[in-house]
Amino acid sequence: MVFKINISEKGKTYYFELDSENLIGMKIGENIKGETLLPDLKNYELKLTGASDKAGFPSLANQEGTELRKVLLTYSKGFKKKPKKEGKKKKGRNKPKGLRMKKSVRGNTISGDTVQINFNVLKAGEKTLAEVFPDQVKGKKEKGSETSVKKPAETTTEKLQELKPEEKQKIKEETKPEEKSEE
Repeated sequence: MVFKINISEKGKTYYFELDSENLIGMKIGENIKGETLLPDLKNYELKLTGASDKAGFPSLANQEGTELRKVLLTYSKGFKKKPKKEGKKKKGRNKPKGLRMKKSVRGNTISGDTVQINFNVLKAGEKTLAEVFPDQVKGKKEKGSETSVKKPAETTTEKLQELKPEEKQKIKEETKPEEKSEE
């Protein structure tokens, strides 16, 4: 079973895929050691915060089991719909008043139908997550590598600047619009 794992730390999320059955049977809210996921996450303590199944239905912590069921929800996790004709938006009120709907959700236990699992870092380990996942870090570039994408307009102007004056004149003559003679 392949799981898509998301590990969140201070607003930054690191992700990877894991082919393991060690996580099946765990419940939302449980704490695990980082070594269960990757050996590089030694001394990390992670909290399972959520999951979603193969159809995208979220797992709710207050629903026991692994099966899919319909639950009456108010505006919260798994339900973000806005009511029709709410009128003017009032400041300080983001939640619709009294709106409830039946929505499909999964239970709080990880099963074979689960695809994505989310974790939060409770205790950091020896290596930082940026060191464990260097390919997912954006920002500082190394001095030796310059991989920047140039815009097409910049490319043509730079080419014109590199040309000799005779070549520039030749290009101008070729692109010059033809004068029409009046008859």
